[in-house]
Amino acid sequence: MSSFAKDFSKAMSQAGTSQFQEVIRQELEYSMKVELDKILATAPSNELEHTKKDLEGFKKLFHRFLQEKGPSVDWGKIQRPPEDSIQPYEKIKARGLPDNIASVLNKLVVVKLNGGLGTSMGCKGPKSLIGVRNENTFLDLTVQQIEHLNKSYNTDVPLVLMNSFNTDDDTKKILQKYSHSRVKIYTFNQSRYPRINKETLLPIAKGVSCSGENTECWYPPGHGDIYASFYNSGLLDNLIGEGKEYIFVSNIDNLGATVDLYILNHLMNPPNGKRCEFVMEVTNKTRADVKGGTLTQYENKLRLVEIAQVPKAHVDEFKSVSKFKIFNTNNLWIALSAIKRLQEKNAIDMEIIVNPKTLDGGLNIIQLETAVGAAIKSFENSLGINVPRSRFLPVKTTSDLLLVMSNLYSLNAGSLTMSEKREFPTVPLVKLGSSFTKVQDYLRRFESIPDMLELDHLTVSGDVTFGKNVSLKGTVIIIANHGDRIDIPAGALLENKIVSGNLRILDH
Repeated sequence: MSSFAKDFSKAMSQAGTSQFQEVIRQELEYSMKVELDKILATAPSNELEHTKKDLEGFKKLFHRFLQEKGPSVDWGKIQRPPEDSIQPYEKIKARGLPDNIASVLNKLVVVKLNGGLGTSMGCKGPKSLIGVRNENTFLDLTVQQIEHLNKSYNTDVPLVLMNSFNTDDDTKKILQKYSHSRVKIYTFNQSRYPRINKETLLPIAKGVSCSGENTECWYPPGHGDIYASFYNSGLLDNLIGEGKEYIFVSNIDNLGATVDLYILNHLMNPPNGKRCEFVMEVTNKTRADVKGGTLTQYENKLRLVEIAQVPKAHVDEFKSVSKFKIFNTNNLWIALSAIKRLQEKNAIDMEIIVNPKTLDGGLNIIQLETAVGAAIKSFENSLGINVPRSRFLPVKTTSDLLLVMSNLYSLNAGSLTMSEKREFPTVPLVKLGSSFTKVQDYLRRFESIPDMLELDHLTVSGDVTFGKNVSLKGTVIIIANHGDRIDIPAGALLENKIVSGNLRILDH
């Protein structure tokens, strides 16, 4: 009789389900340890230390994954946050700026999450290297913004990129082009964790290599990994040693996430004298944002609740715009000393996100991830700031790309702002069909980006191309049926029009 079978029968005879589950958990942890040791044994000496740290971190995460049961929030305990725990941005801006804003800026470090690839937009390599405006990439715009700050205020705000093993090499190659810019740029890598088979819960990797066909055996474990990776890299201590006090963290594809001097001043010179260790920028939900994580009060702490943590029976309530009016933009301001303290106490608590995927060969795997904002409950004196929607301008699809490339926005020193010529400040709703998903297809279909200053809503489906200098106003719907092609002629003005089938243009 195998040892597992003995344990199994012993556990069953004790008749306690919880004891039985404990036996299973111990078996799984033991099997995982054996597999991870095998993987570690394949590491070359120059990668050994690094791989060991990664696998130790993964082991902790896996242990927690086995302990957790079901959705991680008790819905009955969720309350609306107290009024003063989410401040309106207007109130913070109204305080103005002190004369010594430069000395305040010198305490800041800008961190961009740069672990993602451009695959969802049909691009190879890091997403941050996709051109978004006048040939400028996300990374170009970020460097321009910080350089503008450093020149304007004679400061030394550095840029830190959190790369993943997917983006590190390509990013480092490109960084040489900024060697003469007035921005110090540092990088560190987030961890590299093994994907696990959904059935066996064991790693699919047989060795430490992640090149060639082994690439899909590994994954970067979400941006919640920033705390441990930043600390382990030694960069956190170096920056504290240089007198830096806060990081401003955001996704590199959020073009609205620029350094805000009013929020920084609020952190450094709080009105009540007590500094916040963690500030999360939130903004009002629209119908498009119902799935975004929201700030709640939970066991007397501010807590980020994501849709994946909500029990099924309450998902509709979670999505309700009337009960939960705001969502997390993932623009975060965090005290460096607090990250160090909590990391050294192993006291940063983030819920595990179980992300199921199917690999190209059909194998079902899961990735265990965490999210950076979920740590808010571990910090002291946390605060939400309800910021204008303009601070949340993510480019996730070519529909988003069309908006930021258009005349709806003007570009100044790396920052995009809504054009003053647009009469109302809301962003049009744009839905481009599957023929536009890949950036190169999208670019081929527009001879030039249309005038969209007066657009409310654009839907395009099927094989459609746009000539030069097209204007779109009001609601425009263009649908080419299967097998048909629609070419919008150069100079066309479409205002409240439906264009379908064989280029019949109807009033909408």
